[in-house]
Amino acid sequence: MTKIAIIHEWLDSYAGSERVLEQMLLAFPTADLFVLCDFLPEAERHFLHGRTPRTSFIQRLPLAKKRFRNYLQLMPIAVEQFDLQGYDVVLSSSHAVAKGAITGPGQRHIAYIHSPMRYAWDLQHQYLRQAGMTRGLASLYTRWLLHRLRLWDQASAARPDTLLANSRYIAERIQKAWRREARVLHPPVNLAGFPLCEQKQGHFLIASRQVPYKRIELVVEAFAQMPDQRLIVVGDGPSAPLVTAAAAGAKNIELRGRVPQGELVRLTQTARAFVFAAEEDFGIAMVEAQAAGTPLIAYGRGGARDIVIEGETGFLFAEQSAEAVRAAVQRFIAAPALSPAACHANATRFSEESFRAALITEVMG
Repeated sequence: MTKIAIIHEWLDSYAGSERVLEQMLLAFPTADLFVLCDFLPEAERHFLHGRTPRTSFIQRLPLAKKRFRNYLQLMPIAVEQFDLQGYDVVLSSSHAVAKGAITGPGQRHIAYIHSPMRYAWDLQHQYLRQAGMTRGLASLYTRWLLHRLRLWDQASAARPDTLLANSRYIAERIQKAWRREARVLHPPVNLAGFPLCEQKQGHFLIASRQVPYKRIELVVEAFAQMPDQRLIVVGDGPSAPLVTAAAAGAKNIELRGRVPQGELVRLTQTARAFVFAAEEDFGIAMVEAQAAGTPLIAYGRGGARDIVIEGETGFLFAEQSAEAVRAAVQRFIAAPALSPAACHANATRFSEESFRAALITEVMG
């Protein structure tokens, strides 16, 4: 029997990468799980199905439970210390260092890449600005640290035998940063949580955490210029004041803040279209909207290119501006109505079952 090890970076919440890990564990129920550290709350451990992960020395460092990310500079060493002898296949789930695990001859290492470390590569300067470290000794040290991480990141990218990217966009980033080819395996989406609804109401919807790169204010600005089109905005976050300012005086825009999951599902199911202005690695919320039978109006970079079938399940716009959003919305309104059934059928490409089947074929083939 093939002996499999699964490596995940850290466990502290049940979020996007953990949903991928969950499907890996379901696909390979006898695999052993390795993580750098495990501080997952008891209430969120259900997806591990009783597994006790094997942890690294990061687990035992001072203040690690609350500040383990501060030990980023030690994580490359930590992942290299996992003893993986005796495993036929190593499957890593990596957005930082997991793909750097060391394997030997006769072992296959398949790395599922959520993204190369953005803060070490193309978003370094944005990261430094947001952290308030553009000058001074702290800035100099952080730049040196990120330089060292880049060197290790590129060198360790040669270790896996196979790289799987979660979208074409991430495959392009892998090629740019690591000069390696990656095959695309889209992440799994729980389609059952957003059942198909063919009866649409009059509102457009944007639902997202309100952080700068989501560019929610652009969508709000666009709808403020279209007073006859109703927009519902769901979510909150650091950019909420900017979003509120953009909506000031616009009677056609409703800011709902956070809403219960049931209400979010209902709003998504009945929306005329789901609007998305961010450049995402993939974009699970867009797939959920499609599962509900809701067309997309999305920025045409990042994962949206893999999800939207132009003119059939949605429309893409070419730049992040209120004018581009408004033009795309008007194009959507003028076009023949898009089929909710076609949108739902498109979403089935990204189901959990499809992900597990493709992954099993990759590992066992």
